[in-house]
Amino acid sequence: MDLSHIEHIGIAVKSLEEAIPFWEKQLGLKCYSIEEVPEQKVRTAFFKVGQSKIELLESTDPEGPIGKFIEKKGEGVHHIAIATNGLQANLTELDGKGVQLIDKTPRKGAEGLNIAFLHPKATRGVLLELCEDPAK
Repeated sequence: MDLSHIEHIGIAVKSLEEAIPFWEKQLGLKCYSIEEVPEQKVRTAFFKVGQSKIELLESTDPEGPIGKFIEKKGEGVHHIAIATNGLQANLTELDGKGVQLIDKTPRKGAEGLNIAFLHPKATRGVLLELCEDPAK
């Protein structure tokens, strides 16, 4: 596995407009991107922290994954994303080792990254996302 760093930590919020000011005004970070990802029924806002990022996730549909997460657990940490090279090869390797995957093939995520999720049952309760920048 070629994992390089924590790409981002995803935090589910009810409202980007209400959540962004905390990160900007209280912590002094700058929201550099807001993007809608229709396939995932979510709007995202990103903040850089060193080499890693914080991703705020607002549901655009109560039946989407973030809407359901907030309904069950409320706002809070949703997932941890790790940057990788060779995403498909990593998924194939993990699948071969019996790791439960949500995605057996990469899909498009925010910021143009290819992404895939590992099931929390395989990671002791943490939703883990692997991310690959197709431009690299």
